[in-house]
Amino acid sequence: MTELRNIIEAAWNDRSLLTDQTTITAIREVIDLLDSGSLRVAEPSANGWQVNEWVKKAVVLYFPIQKMETFEVGIFEYHDKIPLKRGYAERGIRVVPHAIARHGAYVSKGVIMMPSYVNIGAYVDAGTMVDTWATVGSCAQIGKDVHLSGGVGIGGVLEPLQAAPVIIEDNAFIGSRSIVVEGVRVEKEAVLGANVVLTASTKIIDVTGSEPVEMKGIVPSRSVVIPGSYKKEFPAGEFNVSCALIIGQRKESTDKKTSLNDALREYNVAV
Repeated sequence: MTELRNIIEAAWNDRSLLTDQTTITAIREVIDLLDSGSLRVAEPSANGWQVNEWVKKAVVLYFPIQKMETFEVGIFEYHDKIPLKRGYAERGIRVVPHAIARHGAYVSKGVIMMPSYVNIGAYVDAGTMVDTWATVGSCAQIGKDVHLSGGVGIGGVLEPLQAAPVIIEDNAFIGSRSIVVEGVRVEKEAVLGANVVLTASTKIIDVTGSEPVEMKGIVPSRSVVIPGSYKKEFPAGEFNVSCALIIGQRKESTDKKTSLNDALREYNVAV
């Protein structure tokens, strides 16, 4: 990995090296390692999560060394620089038409992809459901036994390089049409109701105590979250601004994936 990293860093600083065969081979090797899950853009560490910036650099450099190519899947035609992921049967992945994952995205055994999209650099761990029209953006990290409900948008990130990708940890449930972008982290077993929108600047307000507690960028483990709003003054007057409300904690009775919807129904929240 050290040798690969040194080659990638050199090419990042000197783009003329992108015509060198050693550089081209190294970039493609990194993408293949991402595709197999042997390498990740971000990974758990003692201090939370570590972002491997040099791997993101390799993903960015992959585009200029690739040529546009027309390829066909049945009656469908595509014209792109990055091939589609292959070998689902051997990997134990269920892929429903028209689900698409690009080469360089890792999709683990037991994942179910309904008609959906997983972009290069993403990591989708075992047992996760990527439901209909859900999207997993470039470099996003999705844990084990996660449920991304219909129409969920998980944002991608390549640049700035130091920016953390969106991270959805194990056993989280992301409700229909929710959007999680700009490096927000949803911790283990958290539950987002339908239409929750989380950006780096979105206020996440815990309203379970006697006083509201505000945070940004992270949803604590086992939290149950719904869309909300708060009043904010502008030159033109006072208006409601979107936020997310933590209204409770997931209960032991809803720990099984098959009953995650109940974690929301217990609080009379839409799924």
